[in-house]
Amino acid sequence: MDTSQPARRPRHLMDPANPQRPSVESREITRVQQWVLSALVATTILHVSVGLAVAGVFADGSRAGAGVGLNILASVSGVGAVVAARLIHRRSPLSWWLLLGLTPGVAGLWFMLH
Repeated sequence: MDTSQPARRPRHLMDPANPQRPSVESREITRVQQWVLSALVATTILHVSVGLAVAGVFADGSRAGAGVGLNILASVSGVGAVVAARLIHRRSPLSWWLLLGLTPGVAGLWFMLH
């Protein structure tokens, strides 16, 4: 019988017979995932909101209220972006941050009416 121990692997190599758990806690990974997802969701929806506001500013006058309606939709989608980001972080959707979502629509209305 050979009682010699197997050759020891260097520390930087993984030992398939003895896998190690990562030292990062799952809470930290979840938190990073929440921030990445909320940033992606909020920026994507806010881009749509700004696009609606720009379309409202450049809407022709052939249809009454088209520009106003597009800017209202811009405000609604901007508020939706803030609500989605807050729900991803498991926070109450009602907050003063909702006013930030109104910004594209209000700015679009200001540019449209001036």
